[in-house]
Amino acid sequence: MKKAWSWIPTLYFAEGTPYIIVMTVSVIMYKRLGISNADIAFFTSWLYLPWVIKPLWSPVVDLLKTKRWWIVTTQFFIGAFLAGVALTIPGNSFFQYTMLFFWLIAFSSATHDISADGFYMIALKEKEQSFFIGIRSTFYRFAMLAGQGLLVIFAGQLEEHFDNIRLAWQIIFGIVTVLFVLFSLYHKLILPKPANDKPAGSSENLLKEFAATFILFFKKEKIVVVIAFILFYRFGEAQLAKLAAPFMLDGKEVGGLALSTTDVGFIYGTVGLIALMLGGILGGAVASKKGLKYWIYWMLIAINIPDAVYIYLSYVQPESLTVISALVALEQFGYGFGFTAFMLYMIYVSEGERKTAHYAIATGIMALGMMLPGMFSGMMQEALGYKLFFVWVLIATIPSFIITKFIPLDPEFGKK
Repeated sequence: MKKAWSWIPTLYFAEGTPYIIVMTVSVIMYKRLGISNADIAFFTSWLYLPWVIKPLWSPVVDLLKTKRWWIVTTQFFIGAFLAGVALTIPGNSFFQYTMLFFWLIAFSSATHDISADGFYMIALKEKEQSFFIGIRSTFYRFAMLAGQGLLVIFAGQLEEHFDNIRLAWQIIFGIVTVLFVLFSLYHKLILPKPANDKPAGSSENLLKEFAATFILFFKKEKIVVVIAFILFYRFGEAQLAKLAAPFMLDGKEVGGLALSTTDVGFIYGTVGLIALMLGGILGGAVASKKGLKYWIYWMLIAINIPDAVYIYLSYVQPESLTVISALVALEQFGYGFGFTAFMLYMIYVSEGERKTAHYAIATGIMALGMMLPGMFSGMMQEALGYKLFFVWVLIATIPSFIITKFIPLDPEFGKK
């Protein structure tokens, strides 16, 4: 138990950091470097692809090398690709090159997820797994706080200090590069070497099992409705997520709030993240009382209706950072509360034979549900302007309310 404390916190901090950098920090950096909203939303949405195909890639990870080897190696490569971002920021073709490195980071990160979660299962006894489940989640959240909060705030301070946006972001990515090289070296020394951490023996049997797992998933009750639910539950939110930070950073003359990079880091990385976590905790607590079926529509309302705060922000364009932070906190609290239903339903769908693999497939579909709407969200915003775009986001939540009516769900699921 004591030895596990030496690697679980760092492993899950290392798991969360590249995800938040690829999905959130990259958007803020590109906005500060003058990339259009349409290009930011379209191209950064493609970065979800490694997580979409993660269930297809996972058998290869099992087949080749040990999970410990994958962890150490992917952390080193994440560091190398972060260095690639830092080195290419000053160039004229920085957008193309940094996007390439971000995609490589995303692919390495998704591979790291597979190996880290698998290693957790084989390196710990069942009792230890239960004990550390909250610890690993907490340090993953710390990575979010450090990434979209502290890193972005520091980037804003560097922008002001040097009066050079590109240099500021080079320094940020240089820091994270060093961090991941250190993670790789540390975990190479400190991770245990479980006797059962071995590559899978037969590729033929593994691929046969893999195919059977997919077939079994798509034979589930009302699977078309289930997939539609997973794809559309966050249809509005997926579009909002790509444009929220650019909206905060854009000048008032184009409909934005004209906030600084530091302000955005504070709002989303501290106030917003704390509200998100509190919403998630409350969601889990109430779902365990009366079950998911009782709460699912309330949670659907919670994740979608607070998106309306952006309509208010776009029309009023308030000056007060306190007012903006409070409204974002309300939206993020609702997101955390409502996301509980989404995660619980994916667990519900995955119940039965091969539930771990089926849950991985469900999360791949979930990533697709963020990727596809995000791709066209920037073009929608540029065509409509911020005011009408945020109205559209609220309209885009309607399909989720309709589909939820038809999903299969046991009334007792989720209760203690």
